[in-house]
Amino acid sequence: MHGNIISQLRAHCEVIGAVERELTPRIAETVALLAETFRSGNKLLVMGNGGSAADAQHLAAEIVGRFKMERRGLPAIALTTDSSILTALGNDYGFDAIFTRQIQALAAPGDLVMGITTSGNSRNVAAALELALSQGCRTVALLGGDGGIIAGLVELHLIVPSRDTPRIQEGHITIIHILCDLLEQELFGDGANLPEGCRG
Repeated sequence: MHGNIISQLRAHCEVIGAVERELTPRIAETVALLAETFRSGNKLLVMGNGGSAADAQHLAAEIVGRFKMERRGLPAIALTTDSSILTALGNDYGFDAIFTRQIQALAAPGDLVMGITTSGNSRNVAAALELALSQGCRTVALLGGDGGIIAGLVELHLIVPSRDTPRIQEGHITIIHILCDLLEQELFGDGANLPEGCRG
């Protein structure tokens, strides 16, 4: 058992090392995109299925609440949290439409729409990202494997270099924490470029 634990921890470290080597510039680009979104008065809409739904909710909670800094809340919505909407849309239109209908209703031009999927092939996430682009939104995705179909649909993708779902998810949550930390520094830290009245 100890050997299995050690092998999994080492696999985790290998994936995080690969994220450092391959995704550092894209993480920085995503921070800049998030900061631009909020400075412009727009919001973040984020979605995923299963464990990625939990990651979407985690990200939205850190953005609306706080990560490390005491600061004002920022507008972020996880499209995975309203059971009445999800079950109504799933029942009336099918599971593939649970996010597109919400994008149609909630997304405005300039909003940032983020999809999270370990395979990059979640059809409901892909359809929502395509619709978001057609509505004038910015798009970004946290992916895994080869990026799947979604890698070719979004403006910016961050593909965790692994085909092991748990390791990809660990990469995603690490990236999410880095995004939240750097975003707070960018918007609310010393020398931040945000109107003074918007910081407290």
